[in-house]
Amino acid sequence: MQGSANLNIMIKAARKAGRSLVRDFREVENLQVSVKGPGDFVSKADVAAEEIIREELMDARPNYGWLGEESDGVAGKDPTRRWIVDPLDGTTNFLHGMPHWAVSIALEFKGEIVAAVIFDPVKDELFYAEMGAGAWRNDSQRLRVSGRRRMADAVFAAGLPPDGGAFLPEMLQDLARLMPKCSGMRR
Repeated sequence: MQGSANLNIMIKAARKAGRSLVRDFREVENLQVSVKGPGDFVSKADVAAEEIIREELMDARPNYGWLGEESDGVAGKDPTRRWIVDPLDGTTNFLHGMPHWAVSIALEFKGEIVAAVIFDPVKDELFYAEMGAGAWRNDSQRLRVSGRRRMADAVFAAGLPPDGGAFLPEMLQDLARLMPKCSGMRR
């Protein structure tokens, strides 16, 4: 892989956390699960994966800040850089035994995301991007934006908040406007 040192650190952390999560995913019915809120679960696996990532990233770059989904944010000595982590993006799928979840790590510099890694350990697929270097899948496939220009030629997908959330009515109105204009929704 031809990425920066920071990107390589992110990839190493994502893969390490992914290995831990896959072990727990194989035994998902035995996980101890606690409820954060209606429909929004957090498992021991989620917390453990975040700790793995935090240890890897903060050992490599102790002056950077930290923002994790399962822990409190920490301001770093370097106020311009911060790790942003969702150790188990797709917790609900994970807890229901559905193999559609990933490890997500980003690096923020002066308020802008400059590098990101998404690792799907079930499929062993790694997606990463770095400002100025493009986006890639598994080191060999360059990702590019589609040339489609019309909504009718696009495929649209959305995730809704598991607890409904305060924005659900507004989101449903937006979906009602968008979906009829997208591919597969025309009659």
